[in-house]
Amino acid sequence: MATLSTLLAPDLMQPGTQWTLLSDVNGYGRPVGHSLTTQGRRGRSIRLLEWSSGRLLVQLLEDGYRCWMDLNDLIGRAEQRPDWMPTLLPAMEIQRRLPAVLAWSERAEQQPNHYLWGGTTEPNMDCSGLMQLAFASEGVWIPRDAYQQERFCQPVAVQVGQLQLLRPGDLIFFGSARRCSHVGLYLGDGFYRHSSGREHGRDGIGVDSLHAADPHPVASHYRAELRGAGRVMRCHDGTPLS
Repeated sequence: MATLSTLLAPDLMQPGTQWTLLSDVNGYGRPVGHSLTTQGRRGRSIRLLEWSSGRLLVQLLEDGYRCWMDLNDLIGRAEQRPDWMPTLLPAMEIQRRLPAVLAWSERAEQQPNHYLWGGTTEPNMDCSGLMQLAFASEGVWIPRDAYQQERFCQPVAVQVGQLQLLRPGDLIFFGSARRCSHVGLYLGDGFYRHSSGREHGRDGIGVDSLHAADPHPVASHYRAELRGAGRVMRCHDGTPLS
């Protein structure tokens, strides 16, 4: 099977060709600069879209996310693959896999880590990267960004002091009235696991609560920004999301 080490050959560097990553590769928001927006984990699939300034615009097939990757990071580190097809699990099967999703997130917390904006590979992740990887560990693909994850989920009503409808494995969304900017994984009994930054968080993965009586500054900050919750009832089909 051909590899990207011969990418410049006209029959290989074609828009629409698909490749499997053989190592982790950073994804950037622009064709120049170092603004990390996501990461392609080893084993993920990409579609080539266009080429500019030493970078390739690619689409990560499992979530439809588009980013720029350095050509030098791909040469010899991806192999051509047949057309990718999504694995779409029924809601009951997704629910059955949630205990393993929660266990994966716990293991991620236990290894040394810090918060990384755009991080979607272990050990350093951002909030939505942690959610995506936790579900992907059990073959359940959800969108990349927190606001996309909020739209993707089935809404679950939640307010501080009113957590009765939440189930372990639900996603908890935080932010302003205008936009979701943070997400956590509900563990039960009012607690959630999330990866948070330095300014208002733990600079990595930790557990906080939605309980009104919890005085911890991280819990208090995010509790004041609680927007809602959602339940993962379907798998991403790879269609790009806005």
